[in-house]
Amino acid sequence: MTISTESSRLLQTVDERTRIAGSNRMEILLFSLGGSETFGINVFKVREVTWTPPITRAPNLPPGVEGVISLRGNIIPVIALASFIGGDTQRTAQGTMMVTEFSRHTQGFLVHEVDRIVRVDWEEVRAPQSALNGEGSLVTAITELPDGKLVSILDVEQILANVFGETVVPTLAVVEAATPAMVLFADDSMVARKEITQVLDQLGVLHQHATTGAEAWERLQSMAAGAQSEGVPLKNRLSVILTDAEMPAMDGYVLTRKIKSDPRFSGIPVVMHSSLSSDANRAMGKSVGVDAYVPKFDPAVLADTLRPMLAARAPAA
Repeated sequence: MTISTESSRLLQTVDERTRIAGSNRMEILLFSLGGSETFGINVFKVREVTWTPPITRAPNLPPGVEGVISLRGNIIPVIALASFIGGDTQRTAQGTMMVTEFSRHTQGFLVHEVDRIVRVDWEEVRAPQSALNGEGSLVTAITELPDGKLVSILDVEQILANVFGETVVPTLAVVEAATPAMVLFADDSMVARKEITQVLDQLGVLHQHATTGAEAWERLQSMAAGAQSEGVPLKNRLSVILTDAEMPAMDGYVLTRKIKSDPRFSGIPVVMHSSLSSDANRAMGKSVGVDAYVPKFDPAVLADTLRPMLAARAPAA
């Protein structure tokens, strides 16, 4: 791919492509790290692709951070992905940089080269096995292209946590509710699930989790069927549904649409908690009926968003 033409042209149309987010499809930018493996990242997380500019070295940088650059008045870190994934660091240092923006952070990722943007169905995206060439925690999903090529979709949230450390969850006051609150949350990122669990535990909230939208939907249907058979509104047992936007098998947009179209879930708010925090993604969340959209990861904001929903508990049946 010629960076100055094809890549730029495709990335400039991201907002025009927002409509695919609710169709259980996504677009990923394919890239390599100097080896034979192909990696992918959601296009919505990529702001631009450019040749690697001169990088300024700085003292006391975390391992994996090559230095910093000035980009339109902002100083951003430049991360060598190959140092985490096992690629060729020398080739990526002389290759291409993806400027990414997600979870309230902007950073450059050094890669060897970008290939193209492909559209995939989330149903064709699967979670990796627990150990994938020793990289399991850094790969959130695997998909296969029509030509048989396997693509490893990176868990960029975990990579940032490895570089800069995990978010510290502050002390949070327990939610005062008439009856115990219950949250079901869905997220395919291990680091995100850990942070959400810490918030919910501090709020004193019972919780269950799923790692994909499809798994969450199965759990929700089982819960709804059980409540219905006992003549109890599900909202008396389930306080809030918290979902990521990007997940294998079924994304959070489709999950939300299913929930909002099923009367058994009436009265249960859905909160989308996503690293995709652009206005376009917020608009997509609103279009499928989410009750709140919270960018990852600010524990205090997440807690403040959930607190009134959890406190407004219906009396138990």
